[in-house]
Amino acid sequence: MILQKQTTLETAVSYTGIGLHSGREVHAVLKPAPADTGIVFVRTDLSGQPMIHAKAENVTSTLRATTVEENGLRVFTIEHLMSAFHAHRIDNAFVELDSEEPPVADGASLVFFELMAKAGVRELEAERREVIIDKVYRIDDEATGRFVMVVPYDGFRVSFTSLNPHKLIGVQYEDFHIDEETYHKEIAPARTIAYEKEIAQLREMGLGLGGTLESVIVYNDDGWLNPLHFEDELVRHKILDVIGDLRLAGIIRGHVIAAASGHALNTQLAKKIAAAHLAK
Repeated sequence: MILQKQTTLETAVSYTGIGLHSGREVHAVLKPAPADTGIVFVRTDLSGQPMIHAKAENVTSTLRATTVEENGLRVFTIEHLMSAFHAHRIDNAFVELDSEEPPVADGASLVFFELMAKAGVRELEAERREVIIDKVYRIDDEATGRFVMVVPYDGFRVSFTSLNPHKLIGVQYEDFHIDEETYHKEIAPARTIAYEKEIAQLREMGLGLGGTLESVIVYNDDGWLNPLHFEDELVRHKILDVIGDLRLAGIIRGHVIAAASGHALNTQLAKKIAAAHLAK
């Protein structure tokens, strides 16, 4: 096994935007952090600037987004930001937020990926404890047949089948060996998606308040309301999401295989992997 060093950002970078679900303006600052810190969200809007560690065990909700919570405080819709951290293989960083949700930015992870590239990645002295998958881990939804699993693989690869009953979308499949270049070009620009008929209901639930046609692909029974970045943008965004959700278990070496999984299944798998890795 090749020994790897932990990494962090070289310099701090910031971005101001609107939260996808909260609709609130939020100022985000990504900062370097020492070895063994992990990815830590810092709520600068609260007294004492409490920290919330982005770890699988801290996931408390997966309703339309992934939420982590610590000591009764939470941040949600973290999956796009976490996905970019995974793609850059960044072990340690502070994410300062003056709200409980990062900016939606482009509705994908391209803005975050390029911010991290601008900041630069610095190697630290401490050794990385990479999460090397040495057996099959699998989570199934028995009722629907959806599943997500990870198997041993020399590298990081994701194979995803998306199943959508809408005639416009149907079955989509993509398979990528994930490195920085592939992620930047093929995954990072893929935006989140919404069915037009669902939007009013989501907003009644207090969700999707910050979404626009710039950051969300919207479709109805007749077609797309905005141009696509990829013909199969939905499945690419699903890959983006699963990469972000699994980053909660650490930086993974393995092959992820999924059929129509969402945040609930993804984060259950992350918890299973993290628990096994900690036990070693």
